[in-house]
Amino acid sequence: MTAISPSAIKELRELTAAGMMDCKKALEETKGDFEAAKDWLRTKGLAKAAKKASRIAAEGLIAVATSGSKAVVIELNSETDFVAKNDEFQKLARDIAQAALATDGSLEAVKKAKLGSSTVEETIANTVAKIGENLNLRRVKLIDAKDGKVYTYIHSAQAEGLGKIGVLVALKGGDEQLGKQISMHIAATKPESLSVETLDQSLVERERKIAAEKARETGKPENIIEKMVEGAIRKYYEQAVLPEQAFVMNPDKKVKDILAEGKAQLLDFTQFTIGEGIEKEQTDFAAEVAAAASGAR
Repeated sequence: MTAISPSAIKELRELTAAGMMDCKKALEETKGDFEAAKDWLRTKGLAKAAKKASRIAAEGLIAVATSGSKAVVIELNSETDFVAKNDEFQKLARDIAQAALATDGSLEAVKKAKLGSSTVEETIANTVAKIGENLNLRRVKLIDAKDGKVYTYIHSAQAEGLGKIGVLVALKGGDEQLGKQISMHIAATKPESLSVETLDQSLVERERKIAAEKARETGKPENIIEKMVEGAIRKYYEQAVLPEQAFVMNPDKKVKDILAEGKAQLLDFTQFTIGEGIEKEQTDFAAEVAAAASGAR
């Protein structure tokens, strides 16, 4: 086998924007011939896929899948909502979710999981080359309820198990109706934590600091300020902590009350919203149209 130097791999990567290991493989397959290696990457669709990787992919689908006590939710992004309605893209999202059930739930493990003769990562790259848009498996969450059950919910469903918001909630006890109601509540309120104890303390301290500054602006005595801050923190818990939230279907009760009535214990939950947290590129559509019209003259 021809010895391939790191500098050669780096140079080919800079020329094609393909992955490091793909460049190494291309040079090995072509015995170090750069032009042949570039053609090899183009043939495999890897160079084309890599060049699209810089585009922002904030659309796409959330997919859920279940097996026994396990359930998984994934976010597969595309550049446009049009592609998310493509049958091939939808099948890919479903297949990835199914493959994820057999992993430990980490993103890296799912990318390495097999879909037929290829890995998930390879299949995504091949689909990029075929569809012509950047695609990205952004995140995965696997929940194993063990002695409970995981309920799934898809909001704004595009097809079975596919949509724009996906929820998993694990309960011990309760029934299907309760599982669905709690799932729908989570989709609507997007809680941050399973309990007060597990809530990110840095978030609590930030809220405490803001509340203290607001309270001091009132000019009230320190002992009153302390009570005002504690009241603000209690209100924050009611917004961020799932059991402390007012139940959307009956705001007179908290989620923990609904769980108690249903003789259910909350074990875990997660919620994915497509594109959440991704900074989307802002475009001026009118300017684009004007520019296109100008160029057509």
